Amino acid sequence: MTRRERQAAILRLVGERELSTQAQLADALRDEGVEVVQTTVSRDIHELGLTKVRAASGRLVYAAPGATVDAGRIPALRSALREYAIGFVPTGNLLVITTPAGYASPLAEAMDRSGHPLVAGTIAGENTIFVAAREGVTGAALRDDLRTLTLEGAA
Repeated sequence: MTRRERQAAILRLVGERELSTQAQLADALRDEGVEVVQTTVSRDIHELGLTKVRAASGRLVYAAPGATVDAGRIPALRSALREYAIGFVPTGNLLVITTPAGYASPLAEAMDRSGHPLVAGTIAGENTIFVAAREGVTGAALRDDLRTLTLEGAA
């Protein structure tokens, strides 16, 4: 696994789980088959600019730079994705999301407001959204994360 892939995995993991320590992060990576040592995790945390934010549980957890953890915003994004997203096309570090006509802007707004840790920002047209992934995250990894998000809690 390359450094970029490992760091993308780290960004995904801190977006999905409440990880408070380097040891927890290293264990989460190992659970996914990524062999790391503490010094590598420490360096990656520094390079990615991870910060600690207070999660809904009250614990301080790692988050991507500028990310805020708000328990109500991710479910709102999940709902908007389920309702409006028709297709996902990754390219480089971008993800192109298609929607029915007129729904790109509301979905982009939900994504921006969610503070999703893998999303740097969005640009919306009438039925298309360009989503820029954070540094070290590919459009494909972002697509996979958003698809997983839409499936959570589905019956």
